[in-house]
Formats: sequence, C-alpha cells, structure tokens
Amino acid sequence: MHHLIVDNVAKTYGETRALKGVSLAVEKGELFGLIGPDGAGKTTLLRSICTLLVPDSGSITVAGLDISRDVPAIRAILGYMPQRFSLYQDLSVAQNLRFFADLFQVPKHERPERLARLYHFSRLEPFKSRLAGNLSGGMKQKLALSCALIHTPEILVLDEPTFGVDPVSRQEFWEILHQIRAGGTTIVVSTAYMDEADQCDRIALFFEGEIAAMGSPAAVKGAFPYRVYRLSGTALQDLKTFLEGQPEVRGIQLFGDALHVSFSEKPSPETWREWARRGGFPGLRWEEISPSIEDVFLAHMAGETA
Repeated sequence: MHHLIVDNVAKTYGETRALKGVSLAVEKGELFGLIGPDGAGKTTLLRSICTLLVPDSGSITVAGLDISRDVPAIRAILGYMPQRFSLYQDLSVAQNLRFFADLFQVPKHERPERLARLYHFSRLEPFKSRLAGNLSGGMKQKLALSCALIHTPEILVLDEPTFGVDPVSRQEFWEILHQIRAGGTTIVVSTAYMDEADQCDRIALFFEGEIAAMGSPAAVKGAFPYRVYRLSGTALQDLKTFLEGQPEVRGIQLFGDALHVSFSEKPSPETWREWARRGGFPGLRWEEISPSIEDVFLAHMAGETA
C-alpha cells in the first residue's frame, strides 16, 4: 500500500529548477532514503511533502490526503524534523517535549507513557533538565526526533538528521530509526552520506532535481553495468591520467589512497601487467570490488551510466 505518492512534481526558484518532474512512491512502514549532495533538491521535496511548500506542478498525496487541499489533516499525522536544529535552546529537554505535546494537543493521560518511551530510546532522561542549547550535536538530534514523534505520527520526514553528527551518534540515530520503523511508522529521510543508503529499505539517488536511480540499495548497486576495480600504488595522479586514455575505462574516482576505476570489459591479467609496464607503475596493485552506492552515484553525476 502506497503511503506517500509523489507524481511528476516540479518546483522552480527564479532561474533554478529545484525539482524537475520527480515521481516516487513510498510503501506503508517503509524506510525510504533520498540520497544526494547539497543542492540536489532533497529539502525542497521534503518541505513540499510536509505542506510547507507548494509545487509549481504535479501532485503529492500523503496517506491518501492531498497536500493542496488537506493541509491540517496531513500535519496531524506527519512528523517533520528539519535540517537545522530548530528547538528552543533556552528550554530544557523536558520543557521542549512538553511544549510540543501541547502544540500537537497530546491528551494529558497519554503523555507519561509517550514520554517514557521517548526517553527510553533516546537515552535523554538523565539530561531532561539540561537546556537544549547545552546538548551535544547527537543529543540535539535525538531531542528533535523525540519532539517530532511526541504525537505518534504515521509518517516521519527527516531532512539530513545526521548531518554534522559524530559517527557513533550517527549509528545510534539509525538504530533508533529502525526501532521506529519496526513499530509501523513510515519514514522518509534524506542524507548526503552515501554509506547511509544501506540503512534504508529503498533509496532514490537524487541529483540536480532529478532521480538518477531508485530501488533497494542492493538493486541499485546490482544494476551498475560496469566492472569496478580498486587500484593502489604510487603516483595515483599519473596513474589516473594514464588510465583516462584507455578505451575500456568508463570512469575514475579518487577514494582516499586508491582509485576506483570502472571498466566496460574485465581487463585480463596480461592487460594489467602491460599497463603497469607501459605506464611505469611497477608497484601497481589491483582488485575487483563490488560497486558501492558512492561509485554508482558518482558515475551518474559524471554521465558515465548513459
């Protein structure tokens, strides 16, 4: 059952086409990820879903409700966590939670149980008297998430919730999201961290207002049409320049102290040895690897998958 349907949605800001006819559907109880860099259009799409922006064209339905006609009803069943920490810095953790409980008109008799559950998974109870402005980055994100969940929304929309958060807190945050999803909540989350794609049931690779690929992380990686190799050794820039002249090479990306190179055909051992000899790379090492989401995304950005 589709819990969210985005149909051919476009949005323009002046000369900038933020969304170029985007279409997608999210199933009930699914954790769906929008993966892409800053400026890709992710925030514009999420704000449109949350009824905070009106698209220029196309339609969006949330649980069967239309964003252009059913704004109050949609906001009642939707929780939204914006990209920037937007809670009240001079209120404590407990005061922020009480404020949002009042805002969403959570019945008084239901609040103790809901707060206990939110404190349990966020681990914020020992800090409930601390001002929000004095929390660490990861704790601020957990508080923002708790406030978005105080009214038990059917659909949770999160805009880059782990941006700027340390790796340990990022992992803890995703563990919390999996707990929420297991309870039946539909989650739509955006991120610029490619490695977080594997945390989602399905993803859409977002670039320049369009979806470049969509499906489960395994399916998106499995559809990549080329063989990918990790190359290491010395003089990587010279190696990159040399390989750019080989007809079999479809794309080259620098990953730390190695190159990820995609080939239209699998090079033979003799070809590797010939390249190492001809190019003057005696220490060249190569191994075939499975493509990562980052490999796939960078190839789409460079137009190498056309």
